[in-house]
Amino acid sequence: MDRLTDDIVAALKTVYDPEIPSDIYELGLIYRVDIADDRQVTIDMTLTAPGCPVAGEMPGWVENAVGTVPGVASVTVNMTFDPPWDQSRMSDEARVALDMW
Repeated sequence: MDRLTDDIVAALKTVYDPEIPSDIYELGLIYRVDIADDRQVTIDMTLTAPGCPVAGEMPGWVENAVGTVPGVASVTVNMTFDPPWDQSRMSDEARVALDMW
């Protein structure tokens, strides 16, 4: 299960917000990843802003990326804005990439 989790995180790190040069995982847009015993993956995520121009596309990008991970049976992506995203959710890696210290 640890390897599957690592592979899912790696897949999430391939998805980028087109307006920000950092991946969605390091930006803190992924709120929860749940892997059921039958390998069905549920992801709760958000966007940097509700009016994000790729709001309709990004969940599909996440579903496609995670769906390619060997061992994943299916992927469900839930979009939420509660709690709202803010810069405190960003990793140090994202802060360095965006020069936001």
